[in-house]
Amino acid sequence: MPVFALPDKHIFPPPHLASPEGLLAVGGDLSPGRLLAAYRQGIFPWYAEGDPILWWSPDPRMVLYPNEFNPSRSLKRTIRRQIYQVSFDTAFDQVIHNCGRLRTENGEGTWITPEMAAAYIQLHTLGYAHSVEAWHDGQLVGGLYGIAMGRIFFGESMFSTMSDASKVCLYHLITYLLENQFHLIDCQVPTDHLARMGARNISRKIFMAQLKNALGYPSHKGVWEI
Repeated sequence: MPVFALPDKHIFPPPHLASPEGLLAVGGDLSPGRLLAAYRQGIFPWYAEGDPILWWSPDPRMVLYPNEFNPSRSLKRTIRRQIYQVSFDTAFDQVIHNCGRLRTENGEGTWITPEMAAAYIQLHTLGYAHSVEAWHDGQLVGGLYGIAMGRIFFGESMFSTMSDASKVCLYHLITYLLENQFHLIDCQVPTDHLARMGARNISRKIFMAQLKNALGYPSHKGVWEI
């Protein structure tokens, strides 16, 4: 399968033309217009620092339906104990930088390059990208971030420096999404961690149909509140 070089215009080839691994295109930029155009078509950027920008649309696609979230007994116990104070959209910059920093410190490598961080911070300023934060004794100890359009949340990354902190953030995110009738969370690629919490794989064809439906609703832009 060919990998397409992107033109200056914010257009992408059809996702079904992606390689078996999900790689669809290379190049372009991380401007808000291009990023939002990509997400509307089920495409996201994922690349390492020093590489060209790579655009992906994997098949299958891991998603988490909010009503299928399956918190463990230990997480439910942590939530009942109210160990963490949770907020929305109060420390987006810190969350995205911690997501990248901790992956690097753990030797996992990260796609959250300075260029990527700056791009998503700009989307946050525009009201499309959101974060959930967990605090303990005034310190940020966990968080997650992603993009919301229509009634779909595109999850990007999460971090935790204390037990279950990021999972508590996910619990509060899902509570918000259920209250606002979101249809699904796009988890992008499969992980055992997400599968244990209720996420599952669906085909690209089904994902694209559900994406189209979810984008038919107004977006929850601006600052979210818990």
